[in-house]
Amino acid sequence: MSTREPLLPPSCQSCGLPLKHLSDFGTNESGAVHAYYCRFCYQKGRFTEPDITMEEIIDKVARTMAEQKKITEEQARERAQKIIPQLKRWKKD
Repeated sequence: MSTREPLLPPSCQSCGLPLKHLSDFGTNESGAVHAYYCRFCYQKGRFTEPDITMEEIIDKVARTMAEQKKITEEQARERAQKIIPQLKRWKKD
């Protein structure tokens, strides 16, 4: 008997947004779906905020997460600080 983890949807590799539906994904220059980034972070082959820093995206994600998940901004910031640095766009090799 297998003890596999349930499959989770992929997440945006810039902000961590779960990519559950095709409409959640960003697009390449050609308009095709981009596999790694959401529509808020990546459109037409470019980042929507190319100069945003990791600290700024953590702030932005924390505010949104606090509103949507009905948790304190401090709790949301703690979560974002754990998740964001691990994402492809921000991860240091």
